[in-house]
Amino acid sequence: MTRPSVRRPLGALSMLLSAALLAACGSLSSTGPQAPLPPTLDAPVAPAKAATGTVAVKVLAINDFHGNLLPPAGGIKLPDPQDPAKTVTLQAGGAERMATLVAQLKAKNPNHVFVAAGDLVGASPLLSALFHDESTIESLGLMGLDISSVGNHEFDQGITELLRKQRGGCHPKDGCKGPTEFKGAKYQYLAASTIDEKTGQPVLPAYAIKRFDGVPVGFIGLSLKGTPELVSPTGIRGLRFDDEAETINRLVPELERQGVHAIVVLIHEGGYPSGGINDCPEISGPIVDIVKKLDKRVGLIVSGHTHRAYNCRIDGRLVTSGDKYGTLVTEIDLTLDRATGTLTEARANNVIVRPETARDPRQTLLISSYQQVAQPLIERRVGFLAQALSKEGDDRGDGGGTTMGQLVADAMLAATRAPENGGAQLAFQNIGGVRTGLIHRPDDSVTFGDLFAALPFSNALVVVEMSGAQLQRALEEQWWAGDAKWLPLQTSQGFSYRWDKRRPVGSRVVPGSMTLDGRVIAPEQKVRVAINNFLQVGGDSFKTFTEARFLQTGPMDVEALEAYFKAQGNGRVKATALDRVIRVDQDPR
Repeated sequence: MTRPSVRRPLGALSMLLSAALLAACGSLSSTGPQAPLPPTLDAPVAPAKAATGTVAVKVLAINDFHGNLLPPAGGIKLPDPQDPAKTVTLQAGGAERMATLVAQLKAKNPNHVFVAAGDLVGASPLLSALFHDESTIESLGLMGLDISSVGNHEFDQGITELLRKQRGGCHPKDGCKGPTEFKGAKYQYLAASTIDEKTGQPVLPAYAIKRFDGVPVGFIGLSLKGTPELVSPTGIRGLRFDDEAETINRLVPELERQGVHAIVVLIHEGGYPSGGINDCPEISGPIVDIVKKLDKRVGLIVSGHTHRAYNCRIDGRLVTSGDKYGTLVTEIDLTLDRATGTLTEARANNVIVRPETARDPRQTLLISSYQQVAQPLIERRVGFLAQALSKEGDDRGDGGGTTMGQLVADAMLAATRAPENGGAQLAFQNIGGVRTGLIHRPDDSVTFGDLFAALPFSNALVVVEMSGAQLQRALEEQWWAGDAKWLPLQTSQGFSYRWDKRRPVGSRVVPGSMTLDGRVIAPEQKVRVAINNFLQVGGDSFKTFTEARFLQTGPMDVEALEAYFKAQGNGRVKATALDRVIRVDQDPR
């Protein structure tokens, strides 16, 4: 089996990468989309065997792994065999069992490739995040991942850190924390639509070409166009994220000129299906419109981002997604016509990484080596909890608050309320920064690992000063892209407001409804607000926070949450009522 050829961009960023990529990827060869082809690719690719019959290819795919080396606490929800209207939770996943399943599926066909659709790292549990996700990258390389598109979470720590993850080397601030030297990803990241504005070239290869019995298949990899609204603007300064369909359609003719007539897209964007993990009676979301715009020569789309499982046909093309956190591996079987090199058939099956699957001993050894360093921190008890807390609202029609989100906001306020800590009067937490809730254990204990799983981004708290008018503008930005992109800010105790969905976007906050400790906040009134540095720089498109007057930096968000638990002593933290934000068009009062 041969390694894929990849298209590597030109420009300053890629010049830094070139030597390291060639060393890490063995026989990779590549150039930028507009650059001359290297001698080995000057001529169209010719099949090595007689151009008759077909070639069967197995594509294995994952997406949104998010550093879940161990089985995720939530497992995967499946229809209850006894009552299809209900669901049951299966404790699926984990790198040890995934590696075994991948090996078993590869053994079915020597013509195979293992790919991913982004967000392999970022928003990760402590076992991965403590090491800047190096443990996850090593694990995926060990199980033979070949290619991955870049997701938005690959940009969580900025483009420079993403490039370090590709090429290796110690972290510039934290140094080497892992048990061994970090040599970078063995798999190749693809970023066709992420463009360095200085050079006009992709920051990483746009596509890779892999040959099966001499028949080439092109894999185009890219992130979603909306990445800038999901990551810190400072980390992607100087980059642009082009339209997904336009980028793909521009690259298809280039692949065709190289004799590549079977094209697969790995895209970090997805949809919202109905049905089970292998059903798709209907699907909505951005992926539908993207696929309908694609060149007809694209025959398979491996997607992600929405953390859903589906096996769909959209506009006659196979479109797949494998849930999240390593609970599924998508097994895709392709049939290639040897004479034309085209894709003639594609079918898929989402396979559960079941708990009874044997553990891969190499993965066990790798994970254990990182656990020895991380486990004391992960298991350190920080306090007690009276009940489970959720990152979800009690129903889809609530005001936007969640029990976990409000706890984080309260902890932020507690950490910054004292005059010497900034004198904050209220706090906001972005909902996307809260990755999970807190489980309730029989002994009520909460560990640092639990807290870090909920707040894995290591965001610093800042205290800023805003006027009442600015506060209202910031709240209106929760609906910056309409109802489909509602990003409800989690609010701290003492602050309240009402909103009305019947009002147009931009004026949904009921005038005069914002109160602080029961008193109406006037438009000209100055208020001190605790937020995280992600919001401060305009993350999640909350642009108004960038206009606020900076006052003081505080602790990391997870440190503030730990301090909140410790301040309770032996007391149990409880859920707070979800009545700080009221949606008046549904309020029964």
